[in-house]
Amino acid sequence: MPAHVPAANPAASPQADLRAGLERLAPRLAPGATGVERIARLSGGASQETWAFEVASPAGPSRWVLRRAPEGARLRSGLSCGLETEARLMVLARGAGVSVPRVACELTLEDGLGTGYVMGHVDGETLPRRILREAAYAGARAGLARACGAQLARIHAIDAARLPPLRRAPARVELQAYRAQHRAHDVPRPVFALALRWLEARLPPDAAELTLVHGDFRHGNLVIGPDGLRAVLDWELAHLGDPMEDLGWICVNAWRFGHDARPVGGFGTREDLFAGYEGAGGRPVDADRVRFWEVLGTLKWGVICDGMGRAFTDGSERTVERAAIGRRASETEIDLLELIAPRRSAVT
Repeated sequence: MPAHVPAANPAASPQADLRAGLERLAPRLAPGATGVERIARLSGGASQETWAFEVASPAGPSRWVLRRAPEGARLRSGLSCGLETEARLMVLARGAGVSVPRVACELTLEDGLGTGYVMGHVDGETLPRRILREAAYAGARAGLARACGAQLARIHAIDAARLPPLRRAPARVELQAYRAQHRAHDVPRPVFALALRWLEARLPPDAAELTLVHGDFRHGNLVIGPDGLRAVLDWELAHLGDPMEDLGWICVNAWRFGHDARPVGGFGTREDLFAGYEGAGGRPVDADRVRFWEVLGTLKWGVICDGMGRAFTDGSERTVERAAIGRRASETEIDLLELIAPRRSAVT
């Protein structure tokens, strides 16, 4: 091991190693840093670790968030763009007027923390049930669909020539990927087979121009305050694709949490989402194309749920979270039927 790389201490705990790495990193975040405090693992993030911490300095404490893949960790999916690319995309997005945390630095080998980056902490809420129910967010909910549309328009407008290398995934590629995943899970689901046929029959031609697509723009990855949308997180699934994909994904029923009358995340209408998108310079919205992506997004979520259920049953990730999400695949079957074969009102 090169002399400049911190040597591993067999007796040290993972938490102690984390603290030691953050203390080495602290002077790059705050001049005159005197220590690191309040280290806490944040919930969420199936494939990466996210930690909140404070850096003490003569100017006072500053709050930061570490997003990392520990050394030796493997990516769960070939769909991930990687943490280095995530950091670069966030810098570009912030420069384009997208609400994202400021990336302070990327991790180096000398930090001994694995691969990842540190970003500024953004106050706000990410838990959808609080955002959708609590009175403190009533004002935010009123304009949130338009705000989401505006943020997506800015993401899609980022100059492709400035982007780091990204996978190209128009509709046909995404459909093929999730068809393959469904077959690999070997779980018989006739509704998924029906949805695949529906999608294949309506597969749109490749978009005239592939743009940056966030890939996971929905509850849990949006920081909301009483004043509205404050930050867009988790760029792990970013790729070059059809911009209508992001508009369809946020309309998937799984992100409404029972507020079905408001298809955009349980807080807004498609009309407001589209108006916010076009009003911020987004290309004209193709509603039929968005519907295709909403159906594909619903199937995608169902396939993901099956994958988590399989990880629980085969023992590779035997956690309550995996089991609970795995059971939700049946919900997506109902959602798919409502989208592609809606029940007609009874005639009286």
